[in-house]
Amino acid sequence: MNAVVIAVCLMLALSIMRVNVVIALTISSLVAGLMGGLDLHHTIGAFNTGLGGGAKIALSYALLGAFAVALSHSGLTTLLSRSIIRLLGKDPNNANVKLVRWGMLLALLAMAIASQNLIPIHIAFIPIMVPPLLHVMSKLKLDRRLVACVLTFGLVTTYMILPIGFGGIFLNDILLANLKNNGLAATSAMVPQAMMLPALGMVLGLLTAVFISYRKPREYVEQKILAAEPEEALNKRNIIIACLAIAATLTVQLYTDSMIFGALIGFMVFNFSGALKHVADQDIFNQGVRMMANIGFIMIAAAGFAAVIKATGEVGTLVNSIEHMIGDNRALAAFLMLTVGLLITLGIGSSFSTIPIIATIYVPLALSFGFSVPATIALVGTAAALGDAGSPASDSTLGPTAGLNADGQHDHMRDSVIPTFIHYNIPLLIFGWIAAMVL
Repeated sequence: MNAVVIAVCLMLALSIMRVNVVIALTISSLVAGLMGGLDLHHTIGAFNTGLGGGAKIALSYALLGAFAVALSHSGLTTLLSRSIIRLLGKDPNNANVKLVRWGMLLALLAMAIASQNLIPIHIAFIPIMVPPLLHVMSKLKLDRRLVACVLTFGLVTTYMILPIGFGGIFLNDILLANLKNNGLAATSAMVPQAMMLPALGMVLGLLTAVFISYRKPREYVEQKILAAEPEEALNKRNIIIACLAIAATLTVQLYTDSMIFGALIGFMVFNFSGALKHVADQDIFNQGVRMMANIGFIMIAAAGFAAVIKATGEVGTLVNSIEHMIGDNRALAAFLMLTVGLLITLGIGSSFSTIPIIATIYVPLALSFGFSVPATIALVGTAAALGDAGSPASDSTLGPTAGLNADGQHDHMRDSVIPTFIHYNIPLLIFGWIAAMVL
């Protein structure tokens, strides 16, 4: 058994058994290193070296959490929630409920798509925009697993096919560059076209979640929501300051390409404006850090896990074993290459980080089996994207959990990871295989 396979399966099993994801990643890193031929000191050394790679994201999330809590105390989120509830009317009827339900889902999907391509802020909007809507979701009896699937679809699918924003980074700067570096004669025009068919698998998964899996109403305890998101008194001045803080955060983030400084500036606007005099700044900051700390530690541990996996060299061994197992069977080769990509991304938690690991091995392997250039692009791109939607350590699942679990009623594994894994990784695996065979 390969160390990568065992480590990823162990991490998933521990997470499903409700062992904290940070602990699961740390234990799995140790197992991966020891089984991959590293001694204890080298394993711990590789893990410690990798931890620094997650520090930037962890600090970003901590500051975003503080900014989100500051917004909740400004009255802006209360205004947003009341406005949507007003649309339902005093006596919500079926037509009003459907209108608000569909409007909210489409708005969240649009924000998720825009966060990747139009205004590249990634998951920064989720802990700010979603918690105030939990009360409305409760009124609508909207299943939060559906909301998680909608958000994850917008976060993942668009970077797979649209070469703008994060999509430009994924398709051109990472995927195309690594394909070319490994001898594939690919062009920038080929990449989105090759990824179109796998993306249809994501669309199928979203439609299944919306119309079949999570269409039934689900009850949540409103007292917990109100305790987590207390309604603030509306103050016109504070709401204007909140809007200015959001604009400042967005402007600084786009200019500096840093979520850290964007969130910092937004928080400082609140700090110096006097909009939050009724709440201690230190309390707000501590609440925000507490809200996002779990995500930050998961991303740090995931970076350490990825470093150990790379240090073992077991990814190359795993892929090479495929070539010896399957002979000249192209269909089986495509399926196993995609499955290995799924395992690697589930462990690392980032499709962006997976491509440099697998492209070096996958490109010559795909060419040796006679796959065309578009088919090779689809294989490598899909193998990397697989797992991003269903990994416990992926920001595509951690982001939705950060917003939907503000009141403690949305479990990361059972309500974000497992639903997105089922609805996206399975159809993506099937459609990615079809793309490899027909392109």
